[in-house]
Amino acid sequence: MDPKLKKLIGLIALKIVLVALIIVGVTYSVMGAEPKAGPLVSVDWVKNHLNKEGIIFLDVRSKQDYVTFHVPGAIHTDYGRDGWRVKQGAVRGMMPAPEKAAKLIGLLGIGNDDHVVIVANGYGAGDMGIATRIYWTFKVLGHDAVSILDGGISAYMRNRKNPLTDYRKKLPEKEFKFSFREELLATREEVEKALKDGTPLIDGRTDSFYLGINKSRSAKIAGTLPGATNLPIDWMVERGGFFRVPEHQKILFDTTNTPTSGKAIAFCNTGHQASLTWFVGHELLGNKALSLYDGSMADWTQDKAAPVDKKIKF
Repeated sequence: MDPKLKKLIGLIALKIVLVALIIVGVTYSVMGAEPKAGPLVSVDWVKNHLNKEGIIFLDVRSKQDYVTFHVPGAIHTDYGRDGWRVKQGAVRGMMPAPEKAAKLIGLLGIGNDDHVVIVANGYGAGDMGIATRIYWTFKVLGHDAVSILDGGISAYMRNRKNPLTDYRKKLPEKEFKFSFREELLATREEVEKALKDGTPLIDGRTDSFYLGINKSRSAKIAGTLPGATNLPIDWMVERGGFFRVPEHQKILFDTTNTPTSGKAIAFCNTGHQASLTWFVGHELLGNKALSLYDGSMADWTQDKAAPVDKKIKF
């Protein structure tokens, strides 16, 4: 064989080997890479991150449920009693001042370098609303390292081999510094402006509240904000506490003429249910111009002269 041809063949073979090695290396790197946590994490993600430094599982179920069993290493917080929601004036259920919310988080042993995974029961939309409300609070405080266990503890328990414990864990206090994001929290004044300029308003309650058939005890007047669309939060979850995939969420938004882009304000009775609307719109569908009216109808109807649309009148 011609020596030049032999050398050329050798160079080609060497290049083929090098390309193959690069492909194998890249494939190995991708397959071995740590999956990034998004707004929702799966049961498998949780199992793969048990007892890992910097990851804190925050159990938001009742204390009785927590002490009975929970994800290994999880800490507990009481949504209703620990100060996640406070009374401001005559309105209950409001987000506390950022300083107080940050203090609460630090007392739990959560710092700015920690990734928080919120674990709810996963029984339904209202239950998952606890997780989304706390998630929203972290986001308002500027903490992006937060996720929700999709399906809650109910999903985790479907496989009886998944580890559980009754050991009550308490972490040492940490300093948690906040960076307040006012654009995520809509005020009464912003709602008044929205009514004038046509900014979309999204009512996340059941149709009976939206239509004015029934009234929450927290609201003084039945009905909804004028011009609001209605997208009940129980449409957004299935099989208990699993969130529908974004493609299906988009269909629900479109069907109810609810925007998935541009400035909009989500509301409900007290800002609990609306946090789930906000979570789906802002985090899963990517509408970063969506905010949450914290006081919602409980705050709005304090002024009996404020406009309210009651679609069914008795």
